[in-house]
Amino acid sequence: MHDHVHHRTGNGALRPLIIALVLTLSFSIVEAIGGWLSGSLALLGDAAHMLTDTFALALGAIAAVLAKKPADRELSFGWGRAEVLAAVTNGLIMLLIVVGISFMAIDRLRNPQPVHGSTVMLIAAMGLLINILAAWVLLKGERTLNIRGALLHVMGDMLGSVAALASGAVIYVTGWVPIDPLLSLLICLLILVSCVRLLRDAIDVLMERVPRELSLPVVGETLAAVTGVRSVHDLHIWRLDSSTISLSAHIVVDDLQAWPSVLERLRETLVKRFDIDHITLQPEPLAMPEVTVIDKVSD
Repeated sequence: MHDHVHHRTGNGALRPLIIALVLTLSFSIVEAIGGWLSGSLALLGDAAHMLTDTFALALGAIAAVLAKKPADRELSFGWGRAEVLAAVTNGLIMLLIVVGISFMAIDRLRNPQPVHGSTVMLIAAMGLLINILAAWVLLKGERTLNIRGALLHVMGDMLGSVAALASGAVIYVTGWVPIDPLLSLLICLLILVSCVRLLRDAIDVLMERVPRELSLPVVGETLAAVTGVRSVHDLHIWRLDSSTISLSAHIVVDDLQAWPSVLERLRETLVKRFDIDHITLQPEPLAMPEVTVIDKVSD
């Protein structure tokens, strides 16, 4: 006998994601054109960083839409992992962009070219304001994982805008052109860190790894300590997608007749303590063949 408990939260995150998406995408185009015309790699690098933000926001918006689609006969778990596949693609594409900009920056260090410092400052200052506005919109939205992840991208891009602004100021005041490719390499490092984290998190989901913020033994011991539970075995915890944590386990109970009340206590424990919202539990009587179990912790 299996009991399934599904705990879904509402989705009020789509609107702020779309607003932030439009802001960052529009200005990444403006910044790319400005970087090309002014000869600034720092602006081009920041435009690429804003593009990563755009992809991250788009993934969040897609996830918010797909999350509303019901499961069907072919996709019994729903469409959540489409977001994960898109994240892997996004990360790989941005790694290629990082490599390209890095090679251009190294070439600029060897062969300096003129950069219009005043143009760089103007566009970078506009970019900083856009990033601040995007961050404000996201902070006003629902505090979902998608919103939190998108906000981290935008905050990182604010640093990129500050770097580009500093580059323009240094060139305008001192005429020292190498600052532009040097700060471009710094921006590439910011993008690289974001890409590596994105790929790591996506691969964790695809490999069905226990979420990094959870401990399998701790969750098992917590379940085993619930009143009416004798032991826990065959415990598995994984992510269905970036926001849904799933758990399945066999629960050895003192009395099968009391299972409904035990199930409710287990459900409340998992949701409130660990925010695990997709639960499959199988009750078993005390007299079962020997298996590796997590026993109730003695007082």
